[in-house]
Amino acid sequence: MKRFNSLTEVRNELTAGTLTCRQLVEYYLDNIEQKNGQLNAFLEVWPDEARQQAEAVDAKLAAGTAGKLAGMVIGLKDVLAYKDHALQSSSHILDGFKSLFTGTAVQRLLDEDAILIGRQNCDEFAMGASNETSYFGPARNEIDPDRVPGGSSGGSAVAVQADMCLASIGSDTGGSVRQPAAFCGVIGLKPTYSRVSRYGLIAYASSFDQIGPITRSVDDAALLLEVMAGPDEFDSTVSHEPVPAYSQLLEAKASYRVGYIRDTVEHPGLAPDIKQALETTIEQLRGQGHVVDAVDFPYLDYIVPSYYILTTAEASSNLGRYDGVKYGYRAPNATDLESLYKKSRSQGFGQEVQRRIMLGTFVLSADYYDAYYTKAQRVRRLIKEQTDELLRQYDFLILPTAPTTAFRIGENTKDPLAMYLADIFTVQASLAGVPAISVPVGHDQQGLPIGLQVLSGAFREADMLAFAKHLTETVGAPVVTP
Repeated sequence: MKRFNSLTEVRNELTAGTLTCRQLVEYYLDNIEQKNGQLNAFLEVWPDEARQQAEAVDAKLAAGTAGKLAGMVIGLKDVLAYKDHALQSSSHILDGFKSLFTGTAVQRLLDEDAILIGRQNCDEFAMGASNETSYFGPARNEIDPDRVPGGSSGGSAVAVQADMCLASIGSDTGGSVRQPAAFCGVIGLKPTYSRVSRYGLIAYASSFDQIGPITRSVDDAALLLEVMAGPDEFDSTVSHEPVPAYSQLLEAKASYRVGYIRDTVEHPGLAPDIKQALETTIEQLRGQGHVVDAVDFPYLDYIVPSYYILTTAEASSNLGRYDGVKYGYRAPNATDLESLYKKSRSQGFGQEVQRRIMLGTFVLSADYYDAYYTKAQRVRRLIKEQTDELLRQYDFLILPTAPTTAFRIGENTKDPLAMYLADIFTVQASLAGVPAISVPVGHDQQGLPIGLQVLSGAFREADMLAFAKHLTETVGAPVVTP
């Protein structure tokens, strides 16, 4: 069977009678069996359930009652609740835990006849930029298995890259959908904060976390957002803004005003091949009649420090619930309640999660709260105000998704600061709460994918998706085929 790059291609064959959903599921199950042993993208596969769902969708297609996502086979990052299925956030501390309910975003996928095929590897509690902090070991980039797929949604990106499912649903706190999408040569979308309900998403940093799709086409990303977005009685922070029909609004305008942040192009950490790809894209856009200007953003050096102060503070609070008492891993050699807490958390959490909990607890402590946490909140406000101002002047901002292409496994694990700096270009959108999408725009000299990031104003995903599709069709390569 051929590789499908979009749901449209799948639906065309389903309509023509040359394909059934059951056959499609078997195709993906075969690919998982052949590739997952090396790539470690899936932690668990649900073959019997996927087959049953496929047969039910085939019946609906025959009856003309199928939903919008009929024919779409999807994997879920291991932070999304799916009732009666294991949910571990790739952590030892949640050993044996099964979700008691299905999260809103996942339920909306099921309601539109998506077929769920398995649970995908990620950095532990979504904390990482390489998928190396997972308790289950790193996922690997299909183009070069000695390299990382990015993180934290690394397994989700590899699964799409390696054709083990048509799409994945990940989570993005500071770039965790966009950066792995860039490393794997696929599409990664972070919606506006509050656009998609977080009910059923394991919390890392609650004022940043967003659920977003990883796909092989912008069309599929738009459709998945259209299905998942909208009000939810279970999430008091979700927006009540109307949800446009994103999948029907993908025609780009003849001319846009586009800004690119000067300091990102001139950043000393930016790989030369990525710089060249960005400059080439800028010139191509100008050649198409778009206005493309260099803009100044004076807070670039403050983005990563403020982001990590705020997210670790929120993480230290959110992860306090994992104590070995009610569910998950419990230390076997505890002698009293205090030792139960200490040993369960020390043994259950990995090194990176412990580091972030300790940092977050430190910045929230009475002696340092104003010096670090309060100051970081003020910086966040400045970053948001400056980003919003630029997005009032321009339709979009474009910048690299990551400063490098996929690095080798183990290359940055001994230097946490180097790992944190992998987020330098993605966390701006997260701090500002605006939507962003990563699209592939070529390869470096080693054949590794390069991602370009597009930011737009809050709740302007329709415009951003139309522009992203324009980029993939006229500038970038929409799919990487190893």
